[in-house]
Amino acid sequence: MSFQGFNRGFSGSITASEIALVPASFYAAGLLRNDSYSEKTALLAGEAVADSLALNLVLKMASRRLRPSQIAPTGSFSDTFFRSNASLLNGSFPSAHAMAAFSVAAIFARRYRDHRWVPWVAYGMAGVISFSRISLQSHFPSDVFLGAALAYPIARFVVLEGQ
Repeated sequence: MSFQGFNRGFSGSITASEIALVPASFYAAGLLRNDSYSEKTALLAGEAVADSLALNLVLKMASRRLRPSQIAPTGSFSDTFFRSNASLLNGSFPSAHAMAAFSVAAIFARRYRDHRWVPWVAYGMAGVISFSRISLQSHFPSDVFLGAALAYPIARFVVLEGQ
């Protein structure tokens, strides 16, 4: 099954822009409407993304995992970690897009949990963004899963409980 159309809409730069646009637009709307709750939500989402990406950078430098697209079609996927030829800051493990998307989703889902549809939309979009990283062959499923799994507790317990 081909995901070419899907992949064009969810390239790396487009999804990064989408992830940044949600908190930025909430902050701008909060300023315009004098809504401090929206402003605070946007700032918390930004903090969650920053915290997640800091951990992401450390894990990328430690794991130095190759991306699926860097492995020859006849190559082995069994030795993709701790590779000297892997980019120090641009490795595959874990997915920064998944971490950022699920960080934002966790903040919005928690802060707007009284609106039943918000968690569904927030986590749904984070899931679509994360799936795009696999279909683009930028990440292995384990990269995306760990990125999402690490983002939730950072957003929920570090950022929201620490406010």
